[in-house]
Amino acid sequence: MENASYTTLTRQVGLTRELQVIANNIANSATTGFRQEGLIFGEYVQRTEGGPSISMAQANIRNTSTLQGGLTQTGGQLDFAIEGKGFFLIETPSGERLTRAGSFSLSAVGDLVTPDGFRVLDAGGAPIFVPPDASDLAVSSDGTLSANGRPLSQLGLVQPTDPIDLIREDGVMFRTTSGTDPVLDGRVLQGFLESANVDPVSQIARMIEVQRAYEMGQSFLDAENERIRAALKTFIR
Repeated sequence: MENASYTTLTRQVGLTRELQVIANNIANSATTGFRQEGLIFGEYVQRTEGGPSISMAQANIRNTSTLQGGLTQTGGQLDFAIEGKGFFLIETPSGERLTRAGSFSLSAVGDLVTPDGFRVLDAGGAPIFVPPDASDLAVSSDGTLSANGRPLSQLGLVQPTDPIDLIREDGVMFRTTSGTDPVLDGRVLQGFLESANVDPVSQIARMIEVQRAYEMGQSFLDAENERIRAALKTFIR
C-alpha cells in the first residue's frame, strides 16, 4: 500500500473516533452535569527510508468543554449546582473523582452521597456527614453546609491542575493524573442542578461534516484500490 493510502487511513481512524465522541455528546444532551467533549487532531510526521516523510493525522486527545451548562431549579435541599469553575470532589473505591452532577442524598449513616452511593468530600478531602437531628439544611455560595444556622462542613470545589487533564470514566465522573487545586471563585447554588453543556444543533451539524469528510476519504481509498488492482493486472499480463 502506498503512502497516500496510509495517510488517508490514519485520517479515517481519527474521523471515526470523532463520530463516536459526537454521538456520545448527543446521547447525553439531557444528562445532568454532563460535559461535552471534542477531539483534538494532531500531525504525526514519519520519516521514510529513501523517500519523503509521511504526514499522518492523530486524534488521541479528548478535550472536555468547561462551558457553563444551563441551571434548572429543582427546590431540592440536596441538589447543588456550581456556577463558574470547579467540580465536586467524590470518593470512590478507585480514588477521588470529579463531577459537576450535584444531585446528592443522605446515606443510612448520614453521609452525603451521589446516586451511586459514593461519598461527597469536603474542602479538606473528608466525607461530609450530616447528623440525624439536623434540619433546615442550607448551603451558602462558598459551599458551606449548615443546619439550623450551625456550620457543618464545606463542599470541596476543585479543578485539575492541568486544564486538559480530565479523563472521563463514565457519563459524569472524571479522574485526573495531574492533581487538583481548590477553586476559590466558584459559586454553589442550592436547589439547582446543572444541565449538560451540550449544544445538540452544533453537534449534529459537526456530525454531518465529519460524515462527509469520512465519505470523501473512503472514495479516495476505493479509487486508489482500483488503481492498484488495474496496475497489477497490467503487470501480470
